[in-house]
Amino acid sequence: MRFHLEQPLPASAERVVDVLVDRAFLASLSELAKLGEPEVLEQRAEGTTLHQRVRYRFTGSLSPAVTSVVDPKKLVWVDETTYDRAAGTATFRILPEHYADRLKAGGSYRFLPTGPDSCTRVADGELTVRFPLVGKAVERAIVTGLEDHLVDEAALVARWLEDHPRTG
Repeated sequence: MRFHLEQPLPASAERVVDVLVDRAFLASLSELAKLGEPEVLEQRAEGTTLHQRVRYRFTGSLSPAVTSVVDPKKLVWVDETTYDRAAGTATFRILPEHYADRLKAGGSYRFLPTGPDSCTRVADGELTVRFPLVGKAVERAIVTGLEDHLVDEAALVARWLEDHPRTG
């Protein structure tokens, strides 16, 4: 299942990426519904490229149809993202720690300037779930949850930018 989402953000692309890789901001993602506290596994810079790996744990509730085939305690994954600061892009893969043979997800972000202090994050991705009978329903539920998360994350980024103005 393919997904696409566009979100206006109140800062330059460079500033938004700075926030998305800030360890304190990442810790604040636990404020969002359905996520435990993220664990930064790796951040490695190579010139204008930054590789980041963050482990997430789902803590929300799921429908009985989903829990009939998925153990909610096993919904742990690593988000592996590579930001290209010079290009204003990123690629990501979602690597489940359990059910890896049943779920594949990845995509890209583009941070498009819309003004001196604004940009639009464009997310494009694809998710495949391989569960007999319920796979498509699980895909829809995950994509809806991912889209909801990106909307909530964008609001948190906006609040973070307001609370943490860049000085100097």
